[in-house]
Amino acid sequence: MGFLTVNDVTYNYQGKGSVINRVSWEIEEGEFHCLLGKSGCGKTTFLKLAAGLLQVDTGIISLNGNIVIKPSPEAGFVFQSPTLLEWKTVMDNVLLPVSLRGKVKGKDIEYAMKLLDTVGLADYLQSFPAQLSGGQQSRVAIARALVEQPSMMFLDEPFAALDAITREELQDDLLKICKQQNTTVLFITHDISEAVYLSDKIAVMDQGSIVYDTAVDLAKPRTVEMRYSSYFNELCLKIRQVMGGARL
Repeated sequence: MGFLTVNDVTYNYQGKGSVINRVSWEIEEGEFHCLLGKSGCGKTTFLKLAAGLLQVDTGIISLNGNIVIKPSPEAGFVFQSPTLLEWKTVMDNVLLPVSLRGKVKGKDIEYAMKLLDTVGLADYLQSFPAQLSGGQQSRVAIARALVEQPSMMFLDEPFAALDAITREELQDDLLKICKQQNTTVLFITHDISEAVYLSDKIAVMDQGSIVYDTAVDLAKPRTVEMRYSSYFNELCLKIRQVMGGARL
């Protein structure tokens, strides 16, 4: 059994039929998995089911041996919008999950400062969200999700609205921190090259079913040169063909 195990799961929207169709998937501890698919294929619904934000109709989802029936304190979440509190500073936004559970301690502040330094925001501790760029706000959201050192991270297209260079920088930041914490990751995206660069394993979803999956045979840590290798581009092409309807 994997660290996150999805076993024969289905989910139906009322009046709209099946959205997730008997999907099974496993992620081992410390692995980084990406789920790709066109808009409307069910990938965000799948993430919400895995995270306990929605309840399955049939099947079982377990995280670290526990059946998922609600969001787990072991899990961190980053969604498409950073959803920062505009009236709180960068530091206070990062420490928000800690403050909601109890009193913020010195070790919490120290770790938050370490995270912000890792994502290049050590000079912005007392800044407010309105003073930050979109990329900086996304960095704060990542630090906030990781401040309690969750064992599992769920991310739903968190870099979709960013320019290409900022997105690549954030990908490297995310990989670095998750490696340091041995965090297990399920990352949703529609960007093929992003999935290949980040992943240990990729799945493609179409109409609520996983139609293709593959391991990514790239060494870690990842480097910018890998993005231009023949293997990288061949794998991107193969996944593009699958998303276009080919069955390989």
